[in-house]
Amino acid sequence: MKILVINGVNMNMLGIREPEKYGNMTLKDLEKELYAYSFELGIDIDTYQSNHEGELVEKIQQAKIEGIDGIAINAAAYTHTSVAIRDAISAVNLPTIEVHMTNIHAREDFRQKSLIAPVCIGQISGLGINSYKLALKGLCDYIKNKL
Repeated sequence: MKILVINGVNMNMLGIREPEKYGNMTLKDLEKELYAYSFELGIDIDTYQSNHEGELVEKIQQAKIEGIDGIAINAAAYTHTSVAIRDAISAVNLPTIEVHMTNIHAREDFRQKSLIAPVCIGQISGLGINSYKLALKGLCDYIKNKL
């Protein structure tokens, strides 16, 4: 089983950006921990980060062609604005879980609406890196039970 973990805009700034919300973990630290966790789950993961909406769309589309089984995506600010990312997720028809480190429902009004959630099998937010781990575990269980 292979799962793609996508991080969107400004996620490359983890460890620098608002440490009171996101902590001191860098994106590389997060990816390293997720790779270790994927080994525990017995799955393969690929990670990808971009600040560019079109590149995120292309990576989602590519996932279908490459035989990826599921996607965990933290589209970050694009969660609230990108019809293109939503449409890409819908088009590939892969099980996808939306992930956020912070609780988007307890933040500013504009962050509380997700354009992506309706085309995902679930949304996990507010648990820091554990949001990602729960998404990986959830995707594993979903895919195993669906197959």
